[in-house]
Amino acid sequence: MTDETKKTPEVQTVAQSVEAEAAVAVIVEEAKVEPEAKPVKAASPAKKKKAKSATPGKKHGKNYQAKRLLTENGKSYSIADAVGMAKKTSYVKFDATVELHLKLGVDPKKADQQVRGTVVLPFGTGKTVRILVIAEGDKVEEAKKAGADYVGSEDMIEKIKGGWLEFDLVIATPNMMGKIGPLGRILGTKGLMPSPKAGTVTFEVGRMVQEWKLGKVEYRLEKLPLIHTVIGKASFTEEQLQGNLRAVLGAIVKAKPASAKGMYIQTAFINATMGPGIKLDVQEVREVR
Repeated sequence: MTDETKKTPEVQTVAQSVEAEAAVAVIVEEAKVEPEAKPVKAASPAKKKKAKSATPGKKHGKNYQAKRLLTENGKSYSIADAVGMAKKTSYVKFDATVELHLKLGVDPKKADQQVRGTVVLPFGTGKTVRILVIAEGDKVEEAKKAGADYVGSEDMIEKIKGGWLEFDLVIATPNMMGKIGPLGRILGTKGLMPSPKAGTVTFEVGRMVQEWKLGKVEYRLEKLPLIHTVIGKASFTEEQLQGNLRAVLGAIVKAKPASAKGMYIQTAFINATMGPGIKLDVQEVREVR
């Protein structure tokens, strides 16, 4: 896991669709006012070509288009039907990751409207997480017994300074953060810096290692404001994906900031790696507990 979920192509696709809807609304509003007619110069071939390449969106391949035909444009699917459709529309040759994408009605610029937390998926993520624990004393043995892949203190810090990054998550005890701080330029850019909000800065290293190994995931508000997180693999049964999806949705619903007004969850999509976005019935999503 990383402190910030990486964007896969399907994440970009859904994010683009959300931005495109907003852009259309602005265009429609502006179209109500007729601007004063001004002479328009003919664009040179070079400029025309540049304008064409700047068009938002992306041309998808035949496999994507074929799977897209299985969905109905504009239809909102129930959670049960959506996870089944996500499995049907997966076409890659590897075990695709199934992700959740939410647009929230909060202001990410306000400190009191941040949405961030973690939740243990009841059926796991389907991914093996390589965990590094930076600690000293009896916490080293505790981390090893819990299943941490790498454990150490200053020796691990020096390895990271030398360019070693063969891990997916870093857990550290609070007393080690002063020494880890200088690694911010390395770990921060990779989304690997330990954080109290993510629960990765703690003295309970054994419990934390076990939770992440069992399938703990983090959700975090981005600037748009969107949340992207994993809910499992395409090889999971529909019941497993539903269980994981409901666990994540329930956690995010409970995490609604007290200062947030209006519609909290505005849109919700799921999709398998490289597959089309499946729109969820937002009313059912809001009722998940």
